[in-house]
Amino acid sequence: MNYLVIGYGNTLRSDDGAGQKVVEAITEWNLKNVRSLALYQPTPELAEDIAKADTVIFVDAAVAAKGKTQATVEVQQLKSGNGDASLEHSCNPRSLLSLTQAIYGKIPPTYLILIPGINFDFGEKLSPITESAVSLALEKIKQLITGV
Repeated sequence: MNYLVIGYGNTLRSDDGAGQKVVEAITEWNLKNVRSLALYQPTPELAEDIAKADTVIFVDAAVAAKGKTQATVEVQQLKSGNGDASLEHSCNPRSLLSLTQAIYGKIPPTYLILIPGINFDFGEKLSPITESAVSLALEKIKQLITGV
């Protein structure tokens, strides 16, 4: 199995950079069957990489529920979007899957991991809850990759 992990977000907007932080940690694992990409945002050019992978994992920060006091991570299995394969400059994971299906005729199993973000102000440091959630996300990704 060959895995593609795509972490995205703005590392200069505090918790918004959580997806990229996850990918930085995964890169340090040095796993031969895992390719990781840290991006500011997903773009249509990723369709080819997605088509070549056996499994794709997107990682992004999401605004945490108001009053959230503990770290959690949401894992969703994705299907392609509602046929929207538009060629916008920026896309979301579902539209990328639709584009991949339209061009390459296939999409691999795909997951979206959402990390709760509390602080999206200018800065490079993650909030404590988001920092803890990054660790949880890494555990979940390791489970997806190893099956354990």
